[in-house]
Amino acid sequence: MLPSLRSRAPARRGAASVELAVLAPFLCFAFVLAVDYGRIFYFSLTVHNCARNGAVYGSQDAAHAQDTDNISRVAKLDFPSYLQDPSLNVSSTTDSTTAPTWVEVTVAYNFTTITKYPGVPNTTTLSRTVRTEVVPAVPTFP
Repeated sequence: MLPSLRSRAPARRGAASVELAVLAPFLCFAFVLAVDYGRIFYFSLTVHNCARNGAVYGSQDAAHAQDTDNISRVAKLDFPSYLQDPSLNVSSTTDSTTAPTWVEVTVAYNFTTITKYPGVPNTTTLSRTVRTEVVPAVPTFP
């Protein structure tokens, strides 16, 4: 009579549990790292869109280019309402002539990671600057 295959196989009871126990911390770390990477990518795009929206508003004409309060308000509209906090900074500048030819909007946000990583700073500032030309009141032809 042939011996059964079960008796020849080495005992591997609990091997899967030990492997999971060894890999679980690494898998959790990789998951949190992926979530933080997605969050920083999302906020980077959002900050860029805020700066662009403020610059588009300011580029309509000379009066809009010098209206820094509304440029800031329009820039903040694209930021998620549940995250409106003092760490979102909007600044705008124009050239100093009587009829501005460009408007520049800078938006900065202090991003904080979910957890602290060894050797990686916990907070970083995401900043984007968009510069656009102001539409002239009277068109000029070359």
